[in-house]
Amino acid sequence: MSAMPEHLWLRTSTVFLLAGLSVIASRAAGTEIPPSDRRSDYEFMSSDTRAIQDDDSVNPGMFSVLDGEGLRNKRDGVSNASCADCHTIASMRGIAARYPRYDLGFKRPVDLQERINICRARRQDASPFPFESRELLALTAFVAHQSRGTSIQVIIDERLKPFFNAGRELFEGRQGQLNISCAQCHDDNWGKRLAGNVIPQAQPTGYPVYRLEWQEIGSLQRRLRNCLIGMRAEPYPDGAIEYVELELYMTWRANGLRMETPAVRP
Repeated sequence: MSAMPEHLWLRTSTVFLLAGLSVIASRAAGTEIPPSDRRSDYEFMSSDTRAIQDDDSVNPGMFSVLDGEGLRNKRDGVSNASCADCHTIASMRGIAARYPRYDLGFKRPVDLQERINICRARRQDASPFPFESRELLALTAFVAHQSRGTSIQVIIDERLKPFFNAGRELFEGRQGQLNISCAQCHDDNWGKRLAGNVIPQAQPTGYPVYRLEWQEIGSLQRRLRNCLIGMRAEPYPDGAIEYVELELYMTWRANGLRMETPAVRP
């Protein structure tokens, strides 16, 4: 059976939210999940979907990883340089598990996608890839794949603290016409069912992920945008700092869990 088109899924998910709001406690902010209770969203999937992720020969996200490998070796830009000229496979191990990170030039955190585009501009003298483009997703998936199996370890220092606090506020604050927060679902009610679906903890362990509903790979920013639309809130522009702040808080929240890229999700 083919997956539901994204625009229909968004409409249907809103109906599910409205129908199932009785399972969500009427609180403005959730209680953070203790480290001992943190679970990858993988653990809330069916055995069939797990099997797709577990087998690289059938995991459709691996096509993006292979495309990213080709892009890593391709010379580009005025500098006629490739990513491989600077970064060996071994040197990339564990890198994705520590993003978002603070960038001295921008004086703010950047996620892995933006770091790749910064390298393109600074090292290759090449044009950045557009957000959600096939090329950017592929390179991001390839780099993140090198960290598969490593523990997420995002450190919040004094420079990152204001952005981290902003991300926490975004996660815990009520938004949209439905007047609910991310935390009400994913901190307060994980493991319960909403309109027949198990509510996961929203741990970003495998991005970019291949979502069966999308029939393609996508970024965490795309997933957050879908959630905002489902909450009937105004999504932020592509690349907005709010998405990075949310990712910073959410990834810190996933500290200790293992990277899965490319993950597969329903």
